[in-house]
Amino acid sequence: MTRDTDARGDGTDGRTTAVDRRAVLRSGLVLATGGSLAGCLTGDDDGDVATTDGGGTDTTTEGDGTDTTDGESTETDGTTGSASDETVDVAIVSSPAGFGDGAFNDLALEGLETAAEEYDVRIQEVEETNQSNYGTVQSRLAESGNPDYDLIVMVGYQHTQALESNAADYPDQYWMLINDYVDQPNVAGYTWANHEMSYQAGVVAGTMTSREFSHEGNATEPDSATVGFVGGVDGALINAFERAYVAGAEYVNEDVDVRVGYIGNYTDTQTANNIASSQYDAGADIVYQAAAAAGQGVFQAAQNADRFAIGVDADQSTTLPDYQDVIMASAVKLINEGTREVALAVAEDDWSSVQGQNVVGLEEDAVSVVLGQAIGPELPDEVTQNLQETKEAIIDGEITVPCTASGCQD
Repeated sequence: MTRDTDARGDGTDGRTTAVDRRAVLRSGLVLATGGSLAGCLTGDDDGDVATTDGGGTDTTTEGDGTDTTDGESTETDGTTGSASDETVDVAIVSSPAGFGDGAFNDLALEGLETAAEEYDVRIQEVEETNQSNYGTVQSRLAESGNPDYDLIVMVGYQHTQALESNAADYPDQYWMLINDYVDQPNVAGYTWANHEMSYQAGVVAGTMTSREFSHEGNATEPDSATVGFVGGVDGALINAFERAYVAGAEYVNEDVDVRVGYIGNYTDTQTANNIASSQYDAGADIVYQAAAAAGQGVFQAAQNADRFAIGVDADQSTTLPDYQDVIMASAVKLINEGTREVALAVAEDDWSSVQGQNVVGLEEDAVSVVLGQAIGPELPDEVTQNLQETKEAIIDGEITVPCTASGCQD
């Protein structure tokens, strides 16, 4: 493995790092109820909130201007049918990458929108990209005097520290935390086995870097078995993506050279582009990005270098079709199924089915590697065979994937 220096472009080394829900929870039971009052969180300095009604008409509602955060809030009544007469109000707060990332945040929102096809679910989108505001955003959504939310979904481990306080301070509020867990009875923590899907992303890269392959002018150079990895923040969670990817590539090709670089955030597409470009210049045929919205810079670099890339979270050859000519595969996790599951549990008064720490991976078919929409059909059968072989071996315990779903702890 080769670690790129000056990865961030700042001269530093790239590796740094019908039942009352409230009364029930206070009694120590773990049950849920459906209905709550509708409302919205003010999302800008003058208190205006952009809303969308069921007919898709954009309106503006005057708020009281009391919100001190810079998060943008959008309310959507996604109802197309309902199995209950009660409205379930759900707020979802973005990760620093924000909505529209074509991956992590959008998948989480998609699951709530799917739940709205089955129940009367009203969704409040709160886009907050400044992690320092998460404590305030969480408490404002949960505190009395604001609209009641049956569920608040927080996208990303960046919410964890704030939630450790707020989950205890607001014990009558249901919370869903994605990619981490807080040990409170009112929290459903969902973590997808990022390390398992990243291992399989490495299997794809390791298989194809030694094969001669071309698609629409993009090509590998099989004489140099080199691939790359571009991560967002250099910390425990994304380190698991990196180390598992390296292990997967080495499983199929022990001579592979894996170049590694970190951006330092999840939004800087230009730095992502710079890091990936340096890896392609160094001979990388394929670069796997685990950088949320910033990862689009990797795809741009792949197009400029006439090479290939591997997407993350969603099938990015579909969500970002402008790059499908270079997206060989994507390591995906069914975040949408998780948010849908939790929203339905709240609607059906079945909190106990989702409460606690939930870790899902290859065995549950909750993560996988999907081949690109355009490139996939042209890939050799060896890729599919290697993916199936390693999936079975990981599930059976014959392959030990580095780190855990929560990240690397050493």
